[in-house]
Amino acid sequence: MAEKLKDMFFTPTTVKAMADEMKKVHPALNGKRFLSLVLDDEFEEKEFMARMRHITACLNQVLPKPYTKALAILRKAAPRIKGCEALCLPDFVENYGLDSWEKSLDALALFTTFSSSEFAVRPFIRKDPKRAMAFLKKLAGDRDEKKRRLASEGCRPRLPWAAALPEFKSDPNPILPILEKLKDDESEFVRRSVANNLNDISKDHPDLVLDICRKWLGRSERTDRLVKHACRTMLKAGDSRAMVLFGFGDPKQVAVKSLRFEKKKIAIGEKAPFSFVLEVKTKKPCLVRLEYAVIFQKTKGKTGRKVFKISEKSCTPGDHRIARSHSFVDMSTRKHHPGEHTVIIIVNGKEKATVSLSLIS
Repeated sequence: MAEKLKDMFFTPTTVKAMADEMKKVHPALNGKRFLSLVLDDEFEEKEFMARMRHITACLNQVLPKPYTKALAILRKAAPRIKGCEALCLPDFVENYGLDSWEKSLDALALFTTFSSSEFAVRPFIRKDPKRAMAFLKKLAGDRDEKKRRLASEGCRPRLPWAAALPEFKSDPNPILPILEKLKDDESEFVRRSVANNLNDISKDHPDLVLDICRKWLGRSERTDRLVKHACRTMLKAGDSRAMVLFGFGDPKQVAVKSLRFEKKKIAIGEKAPFSFVLEVKTKKPCLVRLEYAVIFQKTKGKTGRKVFKISEKSCTPGDHRIARSHSFVDMSTRKHHPGEHTVIIIVNGKEKATVSLSLIS
């Protein structure tokens, strides 16, 4: 089984290394007390985010007061703190710095160059959206790509692992000037964040995102890639407007024939090969986005659906045989259960054919 993230980074060894580096810039630090506070009886049971927050709280106990004095020490230590432990520095600002606005935001801009402040800036956005967005908009013009990325990533309405920003889910317009400024950024790192932000917005405001993408599409090759990535959720959902935007052919002109599994029964832990014939009825080559969905059996008689991409390419008129296999090997993110499982072939957003097999334990 793959090693858990928490046990790769937040470990006694890495926490001790953090304490050693902190002591180099703040000799008065009681390293032994810090370690004893962190490595308490519950440390091993804590998950990744809980360990980070616990280490932050322990830092607050051993660093001097007031907050600004502790922050000055963390700023000096920031270049020395490596790995995920560096996330504790912006987390410290998030938890203890909301009343020291300017010093805290300035520190987050520094800390993001060594780790990431995308989570820590969000409480500032919730407290005063206008003021926080002015700060992020300024960062969007910074020379450092990590600071420019923070400008986009920090205000994502649905940032994974972070609390959502309900005000921006309802009205994303305050975000748009930042995305507009960064849409053709020289850094792929930054452009990817812009795409992810737009993808978040598309889940609540698809029409707005489609309008933006229509305006940006065709500006440059890298902006085109950004737009395509921004629309990935709509494309996976089969949104016909997104399909038209990227030139995918009329799904009525493409058929799926002879869909079959090689076996009708397979055991959990095996792969299930399947094949079908894609029939393109157009007179000219047609751009085809080909996917398959699996309807999984879950516990208590429930089912779940997940879509997997097969290919995206121009197909000539006529028949094309497609062969793939789906793995029913258990993973940390997906456990399989016995019962009927169904595969659905999707062409340019439309379901075309289905076939089922029995998964046995």
